[in-house]
Amino acid sequence: MATAPPTPSMASNANVLRRIDSKNPPNPLLLLPKCTSLRELEQIHSFAIKTHLQNDLSVVTKLINFCTQSPTMTSMTYAQKLFDKITEPDVVLYNTMARGYSRSNYPRQAIALFVLVLGSGLLPDDYTFTSVLKACASSKAFQEGKQLHCVAIKLGLDDNVYICPTLISMYTECNDVNAARQIFDKISEPCVVLYNAIITGYTRSSRPNEALSLFRELQLRDLKPTDVTMLSVLSSCALLGALDLGKWIHECAKKFEIDKYIKVSTALIDMYAKCGSLEDAISVFENMQVRDTPAWSAMIVAYATHGQGHKAIAMFEEMRKAKVQPDEITFLGLLYACSHNGLVEEGWKYFSSMSDKYKILPGIKHYGCMVDLLGRAGHLDDAFKFIDELPIKPTPILWRTLLSACSSHGSVELGKKVIKRIFRLDDSHGGDYVILSNLCARVGRWEDVDFLRKLMKDRGVVKVPGCSSIEVNNVVHEFFSGDGVHSTSTSLHHALDELMIELKMVGYEPDTSLVFHAEMEEKDKEITLRYHSEKLAIAYGLLNTPPGTTIRVVKNLRVCGDCHSAAKHISMIFDRQIILRDVQRFHHFKNGKCSCDDFW
Repeated sequence: MATAPPTPSMASNANVLRRIDSKNPPNPLLLLPKCTSLRELEQIHSFAIKTHLQNDLSVVTKLINFCTQSPTMTSMTYAQKLFDKITEPDVVLYNTMARGYSRSNYPRQAIALFVLVLGSGLLPDDYTFTSVLKACASSKAFQEGKQLHCVAIKLGLDDNVYICPTLISMYTECNDVNAARQIFDKISEPCVVLYNAIITGYTRSSRPNEALSLFRELQLRDLKPTDVTMLSVLSSCALLGALDLGKWIHECAKKFEIDKYIKVSTALIDMYAKCGSLEDAISVFENMQVRDTPAWSAMIVAYATHGQGHKAIAMFEEMRKAKVQPDEITFLGLLYACSHNGLVEEGWKYFSSMSDKYKILPGIKHYGCMVDLLGRAGHLDDAFKFIDELPIKPTPILWRTLLSACSSHGSVELGKKVIKRIFRLDDSHGGDYVILSNLCARVGRWEDVDFLRKLMKDRGVVKVPGCSSIEVNNVVHEFFSGDGVHSTSTSLHHALDELMIELKMVGYEPDTSLVFHAEMEEKDKEITLRYHSEKLAIAYGLLNTPPGTTIRVVKNLRVCGDCHSAAKHISMIFDRQIILRDVQRFHHFKNGKCSCDDFW
């Protein structure tokens, strides 16, 4: 009768046993460095029991340490069983367990352990605080984090070099970056780790200007930035769309030889793409010696957001040929590419292959891309059905995506149906009221318009003002829609007034149908359009940059149709390329045309 071949796990366990000399049994701790799985650890633990070392604190500590290095639910359960058998665990053992839980999916267990430390009369040390504060940050346990801070102050550890960065991270993760800054400011000689913590905090809190200011301060102190520093400041540049600042930081990365890190190179691709320089993003990607999944994904997303959907798809095919496994971000880029290029069949194909072929579970953003894909293509009923039949509870953003598509295709009745779904989840977003109000106004349903405006007022909902920014000489200038309506004193407003006259001479006509106030005169509607934020930013760029240079503008909302038309005419008259990043994508205006082909 044939004997079955040994399985890999059996062979692995046999290897462990073969390493044990029964005549001269070694200390089982010597086997731990060669241990590669929890199953092997269990065998070492069994051998420790046989050699009467199961109660040796140093042995148990090292066993628990192995379980907490890369914690899983199974390994932490095993570690907890080992821990519970110790009658008087010391603070080192508590710290080891707390570290494991802080890295796991159950971080609040680390907080519970801290309570046990205090109850047992042990004195927590800097390692205790760093692990438990990390647990508070990851679980958003703000009140517990503040209590830990108080205990650290009481013990005189609040200015500890290890505890301060984790305190800063805890406060920023719990959305109190001002408290984090107060901790930072109390340190007379902050090190680069502290700078990294506060810079990262500002970046994640969408306060890029403060992050970049601290980066300059770090340089003035002659501190050497790390890859962590670069990742945060590059993200800040991306948020601002500040290309010149991003290029300067790229040079800093080269100076300190940090640009070779794969994560930094990927962040550079993302920064250049979000700052409107697709060429620089491609250059960084092509110069990478090693490209992992995030790097490929960043390049696919870059092509997609710049309206080059077919290149994004071609990049994915190259990625497959390179045998690099795609991830969730890869498919976000592909679905985005299909959405902004009207590739409905291709979008369905990639969406299906996520789970069928690559075993990647779609997330809310993937569902949002599919709604956008169907909505842009005019398949509004299919989009509604898609949301209604999702295996998860739809978020307001999914319904808002469909509401925007209803507006683009003039579907009032479906729009009203969709907004009811939105209001069940969130009735505080001003943009929802404005989209449906404008849609109703376009078809002359002024009673509905008045009702929605009154509803906004009664609920205290306000519209987010349009804001556009432009970077000139390393300074980011912001403009808000309507800034010039009641002012005629500045050179910018004079220049914009003259620009509109010049544009009309080459065929530009203000689309006053986009101003939805029945009582407003045509002249007043035209003035309202004239001082939209993107026109102000473009005019500022024309006045303050050399002829022929590219004008790059970032807007917080979707670009309006009238500004889109004006930008095409401006690019033709002044022979300028204008790159406008709105909340959805990039528009490249050149020679009177836009890269979106008016499909956006």
